[in-house]
Amino acid sequence: MKTFTSLCAGLLGIAAGLAHAGDGSDSYDLVARGRYLAELGDCTACHTLPGEAPFAGGVRIETPFGDVLGANITPDPDTGIGRWSFEDFQNTMSRGHARGGKRLYAAMPYTAYTKVTREDNRAIWAYLNSLEPVHRKVDTNQLPFPFNLRTSLIAWNWLAFEEGEYQPDPGRSAEWNRGAYLVQGLGHCGSCHSPKNLIGGDKDGEFLTGSPLQGWMAPDITGNRHTGLGRWSEAEIVRYLKTGANRFDMASGPMAEAVEHSTQHWKDPDLAAVATYLKSLGDPEQPAPEPLAKDDERLHTGALIYEDQCSACHTPNGEGIPNLFPKLADAPLVNSRDATSLIRVVLAGSRAVGTDAAPTAPAMPSFAWNMTDEYVADVLTFVRNSWGNAAEPVTAEEVKAVREEMEP
Repeated sequence: MKTFTSLCAGLLGIAAGLAHAGDGSDSYDLVARGRYLAELGDCTACHTLPGEAPFAGGVRIETPFGDVLGANITPDPDTGIGRWSFEDFQNTMSRGHARGGKRLYAAMPYTAYTKVTREDNRAIWAYLNSLEPVHRKVDTNQLPFPFNLRTSLIAWNWLAFEEGEYQPDPGRSAEWNRGAYLVQGLGHCGSCHSPKNLIGGDKDGEFLTGSPLQGWMAPDITGNRHTGLGRWSEAEIVRYLKTGANRFDMASGPMAEAVEHSTQHWKDPDLAAVATYLKSLGDPEQPAPEPLAKDDERLHTGALIYEDQCSACHTPNGEGIPNLFPKLADAPLVNSRDATSLIRVVLAGSRAVGTDAAPTAPAMPSFAWNMTDEYVADVLTFVRNSWGNAAEPVTAEEVKAVREEMEP
């Protein structure tokens, strides 16, 4: 009986979605396109609790000012968006104004979604209205005073938000423009990868150059050869987004979730367009800093630890094993200005996300149990200044801070 009830509810949901979308033989195609667009936007990440009904909300989202909860965006009339019109939804996506004019916090990335076309929003709207309604009341605003006062968003939007759909660059190819549209808009890559100013807005001129995020470092994903993706081929970018791993890196933390819920499902032409666009950003010829002097004692100690603990998988020369153990030599993530993610992976270990294209995920064990803060700092300092790498040394104090943050 439960299966029959669920089937009926699903059919009624589809009918409701088609009714919202309007009449026409292409309505089913519109819902299907909306589903794909919702995957491009990774709506699941903020609106679906693990093991719970899709898009029923309740996901806790950490911000520098406190936590907010992802809203219920199923078509439930009382706790979801069932009473919304398409114009209500359009205003939410393009202006950050929910039904009734309530201003949203930028944890809902309307600062990026404003670039999404009205046509794409209509398809997403049709898809959301095809879902089974779920009655779940979510109090999204968990912020402490005074950040819980939405009137402050008037000033925030004036300072940090520019409304408007993406406008194609006529001097660029269709593929480049598609990549720009996805990265700047539905993909909202800047929400994690762009440095933030004191009020939480993106820093001018530093788009996608890396930013701290929930105890990780979202890396530089511009075409910079030293800290960005300049050394990655476009095919390697596509492979990483499709499978969660390539010869340079395997997705961890929030990025693993993004691969699992979103990018592994993107169509190959869209992934290729994103790769084309990202490779065009930044300064690919930006000079690298000088590595530490070879007689630095930290490098000597770190080399011994690396030989004992790391070389079996990552190989003695840091070349790794393609698509299994990441390459550490000339690796942008290793050269990041912030070593937080590296420290976290050494302490906690890591497992690449299993995807449809690569279901068997490679893994790295935790070394927190047998390596002191000093040893972790020394081995990472060695790695960050060997085989073509050059980056600031890691300190024991930095490792201690990450270790304490990870402790329950």
